[in-house]
Amino acid sequence: MKMVAWDRAYLGALCQLWNQELGERFPMREELFAQNSFDDANVLAEGSWIALDADTDRVIGFVVAKSWQEQGLSVRFGKGIGWIQVLLVAQSERGKGIGRELLARAERALIAHGAQKIWLGRDPYHYFPGIPEESPEVKSWFEHQGYTLTEPLENDLLCRYEEGQPFAVPMFADARFRLAERADEKALLRFLHRCFPGRWEYEAIHYFRRGGMGREFVVLEKEGEIIGFCRINDAHSPFIAQNVYWAELMGERYGGIGPLGVDPAHRQQGYGLAVVQAGIAFLRERGVNRIVIDWTTLVSFYEKLGYCSWKQYAKYSKDVN
Repeated sequence: MKMVAWDRAYLGALCQLWNQELGERFPMREELFAQNSFDDANVLAEGSWIALDADTDRVIGFVVAKSWQEQGLSVRFGKGIGWIQVLLVAQSERGKGIGRELLARAERALIAHGAQKIWLGRDPYHYFPGIPEESPEVKSWFEHQGYTLTEPLENDLLCRYEEGQPFAVPMFADARFRLAERADEKALLRFLHRCFPGRWEYEAIHYFRRGGMGREFVVLEKEGEIIGFCRINDAHSPFIAQNVYWAELMGERYGGIGPLGVDPAHRQQGYGLAVVQAGIAFLRERGVNRIVIDWTTLVSFYEKLGYCSWKQYAKYSKDVN
């Protein structure tokens, strides 16, 4: 086994290994892997490595580490945090110390970059909010490396809709839902900065920087002011968002909902559930019949709208200060 630095030249081989090991549950596209593991400015080069077979140069493992490195944004999250986006070793090569070596290199680089805590997943442009719950051997392995579990489980939820199943945008006497437009960028970002600073604001900034025109945001307006929002995604969104990562498992007419939220000053008026219903309605108008809501613990809340847990993730972290 030999280690080489993180290099886009291996993109195809890295995706091949991913799909060999995880493809049935989490089918990877090269476009998605490039977006999340090469194009993200927060990929920590010195903490990201590829393990090759010493004789054939075949990719047999890799690790991607991330640490906040973006400049010039109005938002920052993850101070003192490092992330292991993914660590994967071919099944046939496990038990040889490859995973431990990859992890050690990632951890050393993250600590050198100021990390005091390392999370598994949950990174900017993440794949997972934790370890997939159906991988007990992976959880056990990381526990032996000093990572600890934090409850509760995170969930991806799924709902399938039948042809002709009714839908409607909720109506309020003093507020209305509509799709955002490009001209709403500043007002929407101001709202997010005020009410939901951090990851959700960050993702919206990147959305508009990548050419988003507004169609992926449902906004709730009251007296001309944005007081709520719901992000919606489909096959035509300007980049691959987290709730449509695994589109191959969702069918042709797929979509995703989230994040979403209502200004704290306007809660307890029925807007929270309604903003989800509005997002569903706008996606259904586009012919979407399978919708995923990703990364949530609010299973009972979304069950009211027919959503059930589809995938679950266990949250693991390690203090390294």
